[in-house]
Amino acid sequence: MISKRLFHRLWMPLMISVVLYSCSAGNSRDKYKNQLIEIPILELQPRSVDVAKNYICDIQAVQFVEVRAKVEGFVDKIFIDEGEYVKKGQNLFQLSAHEFNEMVNTANARLMQSHTEAKAAALEVERLQILVKKNIISTTELELAISKQTVAELAILETESMLKNARTGLSYTTIKAPFDGIIDRIPHKKGSLVSSGDLLTIITDVSEVFAYFRINEREYLQFMRNKIDNVSDTAQHTISLILADGSVYNHTGILETMEADFEKGTGSIAFRVRFPNPDQLLKHGATGKVQMYNPLDNIFLIPQKSTFEVQDFSYVYVLDKQNKVRIRSFKPLQRYGVFYITESFEPGDRIVYEGIQQVKDGMSIAPEAVMEDDAYDSVYFSL
Repeated sequence: MISKRLFHRLWMPLMISVVLYSCSAGNSRDKYKNQLIEIPILELQPRSVDVAKNYICDIQAVQFVEVRAKVEGFVDKIFIDEGEYVKKGQNLFQLSAHEFNEMVNTANARLMQSHTEAKAAALEVERLQILVKKNIISTTELELAISKQTVAELAILETESMLKNARTGLSYTTIKAPFDGIIDRIPHKKGSLVSSGDLLTIITDVSEVFAYFRINEREYLQFMRNKIDNVSDTAQHTISLILADGSVYNHTGILETMEADFEKGTGSIAFRVRFPNPDQLLKHGATGKVQMYNPLDNIFLIPQKSTFEVQDFSYVYVLDKQNKVRIRSFKPLQRYGVFYITESFEPGDRIVYEGIQQVKDGMSIAPEAVMEDDAYDSVYFSL
Protein backbone atom coordinates (compact mmCIF):
# COMPACT_ATOMS: atom_id res chain seq x y z
CA MET A 1 0.00 0.00 0.00
CA ILE A 2 1.30 3.44 -1.02
CA SER A 3 1.72 5.84 1.86
CA LYS A 4 0.07 9.25 1.88
CA ARG A 5 3.41 10.91 1.74
CA LEU A 6 4.40 9.05 -1.39
CA PHE A 7 1.01 9.83 -2.94
CA HIS A 8 1.51 13.55 -2.49
CA ARG A 9 4.98 13.32 -3.91
CA LEU A 10 3.71 11.63 -7.10
CA TRP A 11 0.40 13.39 -7.81
CA MET A 12 0.86 16.95 -6.67
CA PRO A 13 3.27 17.94 -9.52
CA LEU A 14 0.90 16.41 -12.05
CA MET A 15 -2.11 18.38 -10.84
CA ILE A 16 -0.09 21.60 -10.80
CA SER A 17 0.90 20.98 -14.43
CA VAL A 18 -2.73 20.43 -15.40
CA VAL A 19 -3.81 23.66 -13.72
CA LEU A 20 -1.00 25.63 -15.39
CA TYR A 21 -1.84 24.18 -18.83
CA SER A 22 -5.51 25.05 -18.36
CA CYS A 23 -4.67 28.63 -17.48
CA SER A 24 -2.31 28.91 -20.44
CA ALA A 25 -4.92 27.51 -22.87
CA GLY A 26 -7.56 29.90 -21.57
CA ASN A 27 -5.28 32.88 -22.04
CA SER A 28 -4.51 31.72 -25.62
CA ARG A 29 -8.20 31.50 -26.45
CA ASP A 30 -8.85 34.99 -25.08
CA LYS A 31 -5.91 36.36 -27.03
CA TYR A 32 -7.21 34.67 -30.23
CA LYS A 33 -10.64 36.18 -29.66
CA ASN A 34 -9.12 39.65 -29.42
CA GLN A 35 -7.28 39.22 -32.75
CA LEU A 36 -9.32 40.62 -35.77
CA ILE A 37 -8.97 39.33 -39.33
CA GLU A 38 -7.33 41.79 -41.70
CA ILE A 39 -9.54 42.24 -44.76
CA PRO A 40 -8.80 44.45 -47.83
CA ILE A 41 -11.27 47.35 -47.94
CA LEU A 42 -12.01 49.64 -50.90
CA GLU A 43 -13.34 53.16 -50.37
CA LEU A 44 -15.77 54.11 -53.16
CA GLN A 45 -15.59 57.43 -54.97
CA PRO A 46 -17.74 58.62 -57.92
CA ARG A 47 -16.18 58.34 -61.36
CA SER A 48 -16.83 59.21 -64.99
CA VAL A 49 -16.46 56.52 -67.63
CA ASP A 50 -17.15 56.02 -71.32
CA VAL A 51 -19.12 52.82 -71.68
CA ALA A 52 -18.97 50.96 -74.98
CA LYS A 53 -22.19 49.51 -76.34
CA ASN A 54 -22.64 47.45 -79.50
CA TYR A 55 -25.54 47.63 -81.92
CA ILE A 56 -26.18 45.24 -84.81
CA CYS A 57 -26.05 47.18 -88.07
CA ASP A 58 -26.64 46.81 -91.79
CA ILE A 59 -23.91 48.06 -94.10
CA GLN A 60 -24.99 49.73 -97.33
CA ALA A 61 -23.11 51.43 -100.14
CA VAL A 62 -23.44 55.20 -100.44
CA GLN A 63 -24.88 54.52 -103.90
CA PHE A 64 -26.57 51.30 -104.95
CA VAL A 65 -28.41 51.49 -108.27
CA GLU A 66 -30.15 48.87 -110.36
CA VAL A 67 -29.44 49.36 -114.05
CA ARG A 68 -32.55 48.37 -116.01
CA ALA A 69 -33.49 48.42 -119.68
CA LYS A 70 -35.77 51.29 -120.67
CA VAL A 71 -36.70 49.83 -124.05
CA GLU A 72 -37.18 46.38 -125.50
CA GLY A 73 -34.44 44.86 -127.60
CA PHE A 74 -31.72 42.26 -127.99
CA VAL A 75 -28.42 42.63 -126.14
CA ASP A 76 -25.96 43.33 -128.98
CA LYS A 77 -22.85 44.16 -126.95
CA ILE A 78 -21.63 43.95 -123.36
CA PHE A 79 -18.72 46.31 -122.75
CA ILE A 80 -17.95 45.37 -119.14
CA ASP A 81 -17.53 42.31 -116.92
CA GLU A 82 -18.82 41.37 -113.49
CA GLY A 83 -16.79 42.89 -110.67
CA GLU A 84 -15.25 45.51 -112.95
CA TYR A 85 -14.80 49.10 -111.80
CA VAL A 86 -16.39 51.58 -114.21
CA LYS A 87 -16.43 55.35 -114.56
CA LYS A 88 -19.47 57.62 -114.86
CA GLY A 89 -20.68 57.78 -118.47
CA GLN A 90 -18.84 54.62 -119.56
CA ASN A 91 -20.74 52.35 -121.96
CA LEU A 92 -22.11 49.22 -120.31
CA PHE A 93 -24.55 47.61 -122.79
CA GLN A 94 -25.70 48.09 -126.34
CA LEU A 95 -29.20 46.95 -127.29
CA SER A 96 -30.39 46.44 -130.85
CA ALA A 97 -31.20 49.84 -132.34
CA HIS A 98 -32.61 49.07 -135.82
CA GLU A 99 -36.21 49.90 -134.99
CA PHE A 100 -35.27 53.12 -133.24
CA ASN A 101 -33.04 54.17 -136.13
CA GLU A 102 -36.01 53.70 -138.45
CA MET A 103 -38.18 55.74 -136.11
CA VAL A 104 -35.61 58.55 -136.17
CA ASN A 105 -35.42 58.46 -139.98
CA THR A 106 -39.21 58.50 -140.29
CA ALA A 107 -39.50 61.42 -137.90
CA ASN A 108 -36.83 63.32 -139.82
CA ALA A 109 -38.69 62.77 -143.10
CA ARG A 110 -41.98 63.94 -141.63
CA LEU A 111 -40.29 66.99 -140.18
CA MET A 112 -38.87 67.91 -143.61
CA GLN A 113 -42.31 67.42 -145.12
CA SER A 114 -43.90 69.62 -142.46
CA HIS A 115 -41.38 72.39 -143.11
CA THR A 116 -42.11 72.17 -146.84
CA GLU A 117 -45.86 72.34 -146.31
CA ALA A 118 -45.48 75.24 -143.91
CA LYS A 119 -43.35 77.12 -146.42
CA ALA A 120 -45.91 76.52 -149.16
CA ALA A 121 -48.69 77.73 -146.86
CA ALA A 122 -46.71 80.88 -146.07
CA LEU A 123 -46.22 81.64 -149.80
CA GLU A 124 -49.92 81.12 -150.45
CA VAL A 125 -50.77 83.61 -147.70
CA GLU A 126 -48.42 86.20 -149.22
CA ARG A 127 -49.96 85.73 -152.65
CA LEU A 128 -53.51 86.09 -151.39
CA GLN A 129 -52.63 89.19 -149.37
CA ILE A 130 -51.57 90.91 -152.60
CA LEU A 131 -54.80 89.93 -154.29
CA VAL A 132 -56.89 91.14 -151.36
CA LYS A 133 -55.16 94.54 -151.46
CA LYS A 134 -56.06 94.83 -155.16
CA ASN A 135 -59.64 93.77 -154.33
CA ILE A 136 -59.35 90.85 -156.69
CA ILE A 137 -60.47 88.28 -154.10
CA SER A 138 -62.32 88.45 -150.84
CA THR A 139 -60.69 88.27 -147.40
CA THR A 140 -62.37 84.93 -146.78
CA GLU A 141 -59.92 83.10 -148.98
CA LEU A 142 -57.03 84.83 -147.19
CA GLU A 143 -58.30 83.80 -143.78
CA LEU A 144 -58.59 80.22 -144.98
CA ALA A 145 -54.99 80.29 -146.19
CA ILE A 146 -53.80 81.73 -142.88
CA SER A 147 -55.55 78.87 -141.07
CA LYS A 148 -53.79 76.33 -143.29
CA GLN A 149 -50.44 78.01 -142.51
CA THR A 150 -51.12 77.73 -138.78
CA VAL A 151 -51.92 74.03 -139.15
CA ALA A 152 -48.69 73.51 -141.09
CA GLU A 153 -46.66 75.27 -138.36
CA LEU A 154 -48.31 73.12 -135.68
CA ALA A 155 -47.42 70.04 -137.71
CA ILE A 156 -43.76 71.10 -137.49
CA LEU A 157 -43.99 71.17 -133.68
CA GLU A 158 -45.63 67.76 -133.67
CA THR A 159 -43.01 66.16 -135.90
CA GLU A 160 -40.20 67.77 -133.92
CA SER A 161 -41.64 66.13 -130.78
CA MET A 162 -41.83 62.79 -132.60
CA LEU A 163 -38.20 63.16 -133.65
CA LYS A 164 -37.14 64.00 -130.11
CA ASN A 165 -38.92 60.92 -128.74
CA ALA A 166 -37.37 58.73 -131.41
CA ARG A 167 -33.90 60.02 -130.62
CA THR A 168 -34.53 59.49 -126.89
CA GLY A 169 -35.58 55.89 -127.52
CA LEU A 170 -32.46 55.41 -129.65
CA SER A 171 -30.30 56.77 -126.82
CA TYR A 172 -31.87 54.24 -124.43
CA THR A 173 -30.36 51.43 -126.48
CA THR A 174 -26.92 52.46 -125.21
CA ILE A 175 -26.77 51.99 -121.43
CA LYS A 176 -24.10 54.04 -119.64
CA ALA A 177 -22.81 54.03 -116.07
CA PRO A 178 -24.67 56.62 -113.93
CA PHE A 179 -21.68 57.04 -111.57
CA ASP A 180 -18.31 55.53 -110.68
CA GLY A 181 -18.77 52.09 -109.17
CA ILE A 182 -18.42 48.33 -109.30
CA ILE A 183 -20.46 46.10 -111.61
CA ASP A 184 -22.47 43.32 -109.99
CA ARG A 185 -23.75 40.19 -111.77
CA ILE A 186 -24.92 40.39 -115.37
CA PRO A 187 -28.00 38.14 -115.69
CA HIS A 188 -28.62 38.73 -119.43
CA LYS A 189 -25.86 37.67 -121.80
CA LYS A 190 -25.22 38.75 -125.38
CA GLY A 191 -28.13 37.89 -127.65
CA SER A 192 -30.72 37.86 -124.87
CA LEU A 193 -34.04 39.58 -125.46
CA VAL A 194 -34.81 42.10 -122.73
CA SER A 195 -37.99 44.02 -122.11
CA SER A 196 -38.47 47.45 -120.63
CA GLY A 197 -37.74 47.25 -116.90
CA ASP A 198 -35.57 44.10 -117.02
CA LEU A 199 -32.54 44.16 -114.70
CA LEU A 200 -29.25 44.34 -116.59
CA THR A 201 -26.86 44.73 -113.65
CA ILE A 202 -26.30 46.62 -110.40
CA ILE A 203 -23.68 49.32 -109.79
CA THR A 204 -22.45 50.02 -106.26
CA ASP A 205 -20.26 52.85 -105.05
CA VAL A 206 -18.46 51.61 -101.93
CA SER A 207 -15.86 54.38 -101.64
CA GLU A 208 -17.82 55.06 -98.46
CA VAL A 209 -20.49 53.02 -96.71
CA PHE A 210 -23.44 53.69 -94.43
CA ALA A 211 -24.03 51.63 -91.29
CA TYR A 212 -27.66 51.70 -90.11
CA PHE A 213 -28.49 50.64 -86.56
CA ARG A 214 -31.42 51.08 -84.19
CA ILE A 215 -31.55 52.35 -80.59
CA ASN A 216 -34.44 52.38 -78.14
CA GLU A 217 -36.27 55.45 -76.94
CA ARG A 218 -34.39 55.71 -73.63
CA GLU A 219 -31.04 55.73 -75.41
CA TYR A 220 -32.35 58.24 -77.92
CA LEU A 221 -33.45 60.62 -75.15
CA GLN A 222 -30.07 60.36 -73.44
CA PHE A 223 -28.29 61.06 -76.72
CA MET A 224 -30.45 64.10 -77.48
CA ARG A 225 -30.10 65.53 -73.95
CA ASN A 226 -26.32 65.27 -74.25
CA LYS A 227 -26.53 67.02 -77.61
CA ILE A 228 -28.83 69.78 -76.34
CA ASP A 229 -26.69 70.34 -73.23
CA ASN A 230 -23.53 70.45 -75.35
CA VAL A 231 -22.08 67.53 -73.45
CA SER A 232 -18.80 66.33 -74.93
CA ASP A 233 -20.02 63.18 -76.56
CA THR A 234 -17.15 60.98 -77.72
CA ALA A 235 -19.65 58.89 -79.68
CA GLN A 236 -19.59 61.53 -82.41
CA HIS A 237 -15.91 60.88 -83.09
CA THR A 238 -15.08 57.37 -81.90
CA ILE A 239 -17.73 55.17 -83.47
CA SER A 240 -16.12 51.85 -84.32
CA LEU A 241 -17.28 49.04 -86.55
CA ILE A 242 -16.87 45.41 -85.50
CA LEU A 243 -16.85 43.14 -88.54
CA ALA A 244 -18.44 39.71 -88.89
CA ASP A 245 -15.21 37.93 -87.95
CA GLY A 246 -14.94 39.89 -84.69
CA SER A 247 -12.16 42.19 -85.88
CA VAL A 248 -12.39 45.96 -85.49
CA TYR A 249 -12.49 47.96 -88.73
CA ASN A 250 -9.45 50.22 -88.94
CA HIS A 251 -11.44 53.38 -89.72
CA THR A 252 -13.81 55.17 -87.35
CA GLY A 253 -17.17 56.52 -88.45
CA ILE A 254 -19.17 59.71 -88.00
CA LEU A 255 -22.78 59.77 -86.87
CA GLU A 256 -24.63 61.77 -89.52
CA THR A 257 -28.38 61.58 -89.16
CA MET A 258 -31.37 59.64 -87.89
CA GLU A 259 -34.88 58.70 -88.99
CA ALA A 260 -37.77 61.06 -88.40
CA ASP A 261 -40.06 58.62 -86.54
CA PHE A 262 -39.91 55.69 -84.16
CA GLU A 263 -40.83 52.29 -85.52
CA LYS A 264 -44.21 51.31 -84.06
CA GLY A 265 -43.49 47.60 -83.70
CA THR A 266 -40.13 47.89 -81.90
CA GLY A 267 -40.20 51.39 -80.42
CA SER A 268 -36.76 52.07 -81.90
CA ILE A 269 -35.29 54.66 -84.21
CA ALA A 270 -32.54 54.20 -86.81
CA PHE A 271 -29.24 56.10 -86.86
CA ARG A 272 -26.83 56.35 -89.79
CA VAL A 273 -23.04 56.31 -89.52
CA ARG A 274 -20.72 57.00 -92.45
CA PHE A 275 -17.47 55.02 -92.68
CA PRO A 276 -14.67 55.60 -95.20
CA ASN A 277 -13.82 52.56 -97.30
CA PRO A 278 -10.66 53.39 -99.26
CA ASP A 279 -9.61 49.74 -99.63
CA GLN A 280 -13.17 48.66 -100.52
CA LEU A 281 -13.04 46.03 -97.79
CA LEU A 282 -16.69 46.64 -96.93
CA LYS A 283 -19.40 45.57 -99.37
CA HIS A 284 -23.04 46.46 -99.75
CA GLY A 285 -25.26 44.15 -97.71
CA ALA A 286 -22.58 43.14 -95.19
CA THR A 287 -23.34 42.98 -91.47
CA GLY A 288 -21.48 44.01 -88.37
CA LYS A 289 -21.80 45.84 -85.08
CA VAL A 290 -21.53 49.55 -84.45
CA GLN A 291 -19.72 50.29 -81.20
CA MET A 292 -20.60 53.60 -79.54
CA TYR A 293 -19.26 55.10 -76.34
CA ASN A 294 -21.75 56.51 -73.87
CA PRO A 295 -20.41 58.89 -71.17
CA LEU A 296 -21.61 58.15 -67.62
CA ASP A 297 -20.90 60.60 -64.78
CA ASN A 298 -21.07 60.21 -60.99
CA ILE A 299 -21.26 56.45 -61.00
CA PHE A 300 -19.51 53.84 -58.87
CA LEU A 301 -17.50 50.88 -60.09
CA ILE A 302 -17.91 47.76 -57.99
CA PRO A 303 -15.36 44.99 -58.62
CA GLN A 304 -17.10 41.79 -59.58
CA LYS A 305 -14.98 39.79 -57.12
CA SER A 306 -16.35 41.96 -54.27
CA THR A 307 -19.94 40.88 -54.96
CA PHE A 308 -22.11 37.83 -54.58
CA GLU A 309 -25.60 36.96 -55.74
CA VAL A 310 -28.57 35.45 -53.95
CA GLN A 311 -31.71 34.75 -55.99
CA ASP A 312 -30.83 37.24 -58.74
CA PHE A 313 -29.98 39.99 -56.26
CA SER A 314 -26.47 41.45 -56.03
CA TYR A 315 -24.82 42.06 -52.67
CA VAL A 316 -21.62 43.43 -51.19
CA TYR A 317 -20.22 43.64 -47.65
CA VAL A 318 -20.16 47.25 -46.42
CA LEU A 319 -18.02 48.36 -43.45
CA ASP A 320 -19.61 50.72 -40.90
CA LYS A 321 -17.84 53.22 -38.66
CA GLN A 322 -17.24 50.54 -36.03
CA ASN A 323 -15.54 48.35 -38.64
CA LYS A 324 -18.38 45.88 -38.58
CA VAL A 325 -19.40 44.12 -41.75
CA ARG A 326 -22.94 44.56 -42.98
CA ILE A 327 -24.62 42.97 -46.02
CA ARG A 328 -25.99 45.47 -48.54
CA SER A 329 -27.81 44.93 -51.83
CA PHE A 330 -27.28 47.11 -54.88
CA LYS A 331 -28.65 47.41 -58.41
CA PRO A 332 -26.09 47.08 -61.20
CA LEU A 333 -26.78 49.24 -64.24
CA GLN A 334 -24.56 47.18 -66.51
CA ARG A 335 -21.26 45.33 -66.76
CA TYR A 336 -18.04 47.23 -67.45
CA GLY A 337 -15.15 44.85 -67.90
CA VAL A 338 -14.70 43.12 -64.52
CA PHE A 339 -16.78 45.78 -62.75
CA TYR A 340 -20.43 46.57 -62.16
CA ILE A 341 -21.67 50.12 -62.78
CA THR A 342 -24.12 51.36 -60.17
CA GLU A 343 -25.52 54.52 -58.59
CA SER A 344 -26.53 52.84 -55.32
CA PHE A 345 -23.71 54.14 -53.10
CA GLU A 346 -22.46 57.34 -51.52
CA PRO A 347 -18.94 58.80 -51.72
CA GLY A 348 -16.77 57.32 -49.00
CA ASP A 349 -18.68 54.07 -48.59
CA ARG A 350 -16.30 51.21 -47.80
CA ILE A 351 -16.79 47.72 -49.16
CA VAL A 352 -14.94 44.44 -48.68
CA TYR A 353 -12.63 44.27 -51.68
CA GLU A 354 -11.35 40.70 -51.33
CA GLY A 355 -11.97 37.74 -49.05
CA ILE A 356 -15.75 37.91 -48.93
CA GLN A 357 -15.72 34.18 -48.08
CA GLN A 358 -13.99 34.98 -44.77
CA VAL A 359 -16.55 37.45 -43.45
CA LYS A 360 -20.17 37.36 -42.38
CA ASP A 361 -22.83 39.87 -41.40
CA GLY A 362 -22.09 41.61 -38.08
CA MET A 363 -18.48 40.48 -37.94
CA SER A 364 -15.78 42.94 -36.81
CA ILE A 365 -12.64 43.06 -38.92
CA ALA A 366 -9.37 44.93 -39.16
CA PRO A 367 -9.68 46.98 -42.42
CA GLU A 368 -6.71 47.13 -44.72
CA ALA A 369 -7.10 49.97 -47.25
CA VAL A 370 -6.61 49.13 -50.91
CA MET A 371 -5.09 51.76 -53.20
CA GLU A 372 -7.26 52.88 -56.10
CA ASP A 373 -4.49 52.14 -58.61
CA ASP A 374 -4.46 48.54 -57.41
CA ALA A 375 -8.24 48.17 -57.45
CA TYR A 376 -9.01 49.77 -60.80
CA ASP A 377 -7.23 48.86 -63.99
CA SER A 378 -6.84 51.65 -66.56
CA VAL A 379 -7.79 49.13 -69.25
CA TYR A 380 -11.44 49.49 -68.30
CA PHE A 381 -11.80 53.21 -67.81
CA SER A 382 -10.12 56.59 -67.84
CA LEU A 383 -9.74 58.48 -64.58
